[in-house]
Amino acid sequence: MAPFTVCMAEQNVPEGGGSSGTTVYGVLDAGIVGERGCAANCAATRVSGGVASGSRLGLQGREALGNQVAAVYGLEAGIENDTGRSEDGRLFGRQAYVGLDSRLGALTLGRQYNLQYQALTDVADPFQGGMAGSASNLAGYSVKRYDNTIKYASPALRGVSAAAIYSFGESPYSRAQNRAYGATLGYSSGMLNVSVSHQRKNNLILASGTLPAIDMSARNTLIAANLDMGVATAFAAVGMNKGYGSSPWDPSNDYSSLALSMSSSDSRDSLLGLAVPVGAFRVLASYVRKDDRDLANRDASQMALGVTYSLSRRSDFYASYAKIHNKNGARYTVGNASDSGRGDAAFNLGFRHGF
Repeated sequence: MAPFTVCMAEQNVPEGGGSSGTTVYGVLDAGIVGERGCAANCAATRVSGGVASGSRLGLQGREALGNQVAAVYGLEAGIENDTGRSEDGRLFGRQAYVGLDSRLGALTLGRQYNLQYQALTDVADPFQGGMAGSASNLAGYSVKRYDNTIKYASPALRGVSAAAIYSFGESPYSRAQNRAYGATLGYSSGMLNVSVSHQRKNNLILASGTLPAIDMSARNTLIAANLDMGVATAFAAVGMNKGYGSSPWDPSNDYSSLALSMSSSDSRDSLLGLAVPVGAFRVLASYVRKDDRDLANRDASQMALGVTYSLSRRSDFYASYAKIHNKNGARYTVGNASDSGRGDAAFNLGFRHGF
């Protein structure tokens, strides 16, 4: 059976001809999360929202303008459905864009997804960025979304597509202070799906008051692929990361501004994964390794197993377990689609529904 398509899609610009209309959609996901190996402040077992897929409520639409051109827009709010609060303290923190779509491609402006992060979750990761097995626990991508962004996405031509994105810094200290840009080139035809992506994100911690800016600039390059063989889908990826903001790190750490949560400034990522459909079940497995090239050599590796059971195309149960082996003081944690996690091992059991 096909994966849970409503949840895995990050709701990109609608494609097609000149039709008009507005779509209301959403996902509600809640599960039990059990963590182990926490250094401190660890709620061993808790109810959490957005474990396999971030819970959301969205509006997406288009209006035909003639000559195969349409106005398009998207507004997507993240929801912490275990408490009812807004995710990340923003009304439409997941996406907020408007633009034009035509046979030459789509041009949109607003808060939008980092293309390299999308390649990691949509192409390379059998867990699609969710559950305990999320590849983003170790693999570098800097941030999921950019503010103040212009994005161009080409139409697919014989399986080849491309996209580019530029985010203005808009900092009072420097136009380049928080600037970001990236691009992706992809090919999808038949069983094969391949993408090459690169992104550059300037300082993630801005200067404020008398404190100087902390250089958390990041450069990430990713080659991702999956091969659907019918009886199973194989996943693989290789990534290269530069800069202290290029690998997962915990900004809530009291000492992150100085110790940078023991993050790496130079690393290589590798991923191998498998998804096997068995009736209504889908069995997931992955291995992710981070090879730290810094002198501290803080390597880490993650093994993950998971399973989903589809009740319909919109509803499923899921369970997963992941364990990270940290070396030489590395502090990577097992998170999920909405939480970075606090321990080096975690178990998830939950239910999600899309509408």
